[in-house]
This record gives sequence, structure tokens and C-alpha cells, in this order.
Amino acid sequence: MVPKVPEHVNLNGVGFDQFEEKSLERTFLAIKPDGVQRGLVGEIISRFEAKGFALVGLKLVQVSRELAESHYDVHRERPFFADLVNFIISGPLLAMVWEGDGVIASARKMIGATNPLNAEPGTIRGDFAVSIGRNIIHGSDAPETAQKEISLWFKDEELVSWESTAKAWLVE
Repeated sequence: MVPKVPEHVNLNGVGFDQFEEKSLERTFLAIKPDGVQRGLVGEIISRFEAKGFALVGLKLVQVSRELAESHYDVHRERPFFADLVNFIISGPLLAMVWEGDGVIASARKMIGATNPLNAEPGTIRGDFAVSIGRNIIHGSDAPETAQKEISLWFKDEELVSWESTAKAWLVE
């Protein structure tokens, strides 16, 4: 006797209620001076494009000390704060805003663990970084952080809203 399949279960036996609902969101990513100097900009951008995310903001900047201190304000009382600031102002940085369904969590997975020695192969840090002080890229860790960082690094008029014609081939 074959059991009756409940209505909320698809033909493969996987319930639709098991899928996480994703929402369109934006995240801030920055290719740090080590990533820019090592010529990894194109490789990193191509990974996010291939994943299907939309680049809605991009600029190459020489970061001021004031902006660096604001960005790393959460670490102000930590012993490594000065080193973080000095590193981020040491060379050009590529600031980016990416948009897509679940982009914050997905970007964090693509980036890998903060310490490259703990980052999985296939992640940006796992493939390219060697030490925690030179870990190539920053990515917002939560929606609130993303909103704060985007407004810190970009003016509203520097962000472009657009939809790729490939979107129908990426998400239902």
C-alpha cells in the first residue's frame, strides 16, 4: 500500500514548507587594500555576478581615517582597532553594494570565515587569503549592519536600482 502524499509535499517528497523564504535585500561589501593590490577585484566581482546578484553601487576609494574609524567603530575599544584603521587606509578599497534574494547570508558564506585558516576552500578567503590581518574582503553580517554600512559609504544617488533580465532564470 502506497501512503497518500500530503498536499504540501511535492512529488520528490520534499515539503515546500521546508524551504526558507528569501527576500530581496542589499549588502555592503568592500574589497580591502590587499585584495585590490593583488589584482583580485575582477575575480571577486565575477563570483557575485555568477551567483546572480545585482551590483547596484561601486566605487574605488582612498579611505580617509575618519571614514575608517566610523566603519570600525564597533571595534574602537579593542586592541587591534588602530591596526584595522591603518590597514584600511593603506591603499585603495573597492566599496560595493550588492542586491538579491538572501544576499547578506549568501555573501557571508561566499566570503568564508574571518580567519582564512578556518575558511573553507571555495570561499574567497579560503582560496586567496592567508592571514587574518590580510583577509581580502569585508561583508555586512546582518540587515541592520548592511543598512548602516551602505549609508556610511554611499549616498542614495550613488546607488542604482535595476533588474537583470536573467532574474527569471535565477529565482522563482
